Amino acid sequence: MKKTQRFTLIGAGLFLLTGLIQVQAQELKFIMCGGEVRAADQKVIDAFKASHPGVKVDMQAVPWGTCQDKSMTLAAAGDPVSLAYMGSRTLKRLGKNNLIVPVTIPEKDQEKYQPGILKTVSSMGKFWGFPHAFSTKALFINCGMIEKAGMQCVGPHTWEGMYQMAKTVKDKLGVAGVGLVAKDFDNTMHQFLNYLYSNGGQVIDPDTNKVTLNSPQTVETLEFYGKLASVAQEGPTAFERSQVKDLFNDEKVAMYIDGPWGGGQHKKTLKTIAVPIPAGPSGNNGTLLITDSIAVFKGTGHEDVAMELARALSSGNAQYELDSSWGLTPIMKYETFIDNPYYVNSSYWKVFVDSIGSGGPEPMFLEYKSVESLMNNMIQGIVMGEGGSAADLVATAAAELEEFK
Repeated sequence: MKKTQRFTLIGAGLFLLTGLIQVQAQELKFIMCGGEVRAADQKVIDAFKASHPGVKVDMQAVPWGTCQDKSMTLAAAGDPVSLAYMGSRTLKRLGKNNLIVPVTIPEKDQEKYQPGILKTVSSMGKFWGFPHAFSTKALFINCGMIEKAGMQCVGPHTWEGMYQMAKTVKDKLGVAGVGLVAKDFDNTMHQFLNYLYSNGGQVIDPDTNKVTLNSPQTVETLEFYGKLASVAQEGPTAFERSQVKDLFNDEKVAMYIDGPWGGGQHKKTLKTIAVPIPAGPSGNNGTLLITDSIAVFKGTGHEDVAMELARALSSGNAQYELDSSWGLTPIMKYETFIDNPYYVNSSYWKVFVDSIGSGGPEPMFLEYKSVESLMNNMIQGIVMGEGGSAADLVATAAAELEEFK
């Protein structure tokens, strides 16, 4: 009897040990959109593995063109990755389809984020990811070209001032006064939203889920976008932001909108300034608040471990290392818990930080690609003079957006 009990106890012990090994020997599959793993993220991942013996992290750095579709396709097929770094615009659909786990962000941590950040990951009253990269935009101006056209290189405060500056460049120098984006690409919608949020407009109310695109502010914005086409480079529908940046570097356009990384991508021989995006007639200097986030997928059996890693990557100090080394707009109010953060007392960073409070989030829809297509059709319509008036184009787009909210 004692021998039987002993073997039973040994068997139970081996079972428990095997279970412990199974818990510890876990492989987290992690898709990182962008094609590379940043050193700041890798440092956190290495530390996480060191503190979690038996846990492996299989990093798959996938280009932006395919990474989000890959993550969503695997999840829909019942073979989800553990977590993924992807555009926050995908979260609403994933959450609605019960493919990702809602995340908990304590109130004390919510207070650390810049205004509007958590709206980019919120839907149905829940947070669906940890914000992990953030950008705002500004207007970059080539002072050499502006001065050559006989003007002072001072940022225009209003749309009309911006238009007149661009027109003077085109009239006096014979080159485009402004770089305009209208290609079949996600950045076309993003560029338009920078203007829309500078005119008090909105695409969808994140709290009520009501489409609000069809408004006087949107009509004004679309009309102005079409007006800019007359002083922009030829054929805006062939250009996305990086191509316009190349024109800026070649002094073929005098100004364009870009993120804080833009300053480091311009030729050193150019004399440039970054200024707030000019205000429209119905708004103030605004910007698009766009984030990418870390989402934790359902159905892996180790959601708790994946959640722990996601939280570690997006925690205050780890997030600061990423933002400061990558040159991103600060996603948190680091000055409240870090001494002398990189953007404080910087006139350059001030432009990108001051606009956060008046900015608006990337609109969240269930089918973001369809939304981008609808918005781009509206923008291309005004640029090419097709599809009716600005009011007609806005009304059509707003009606069609209802299907995807």
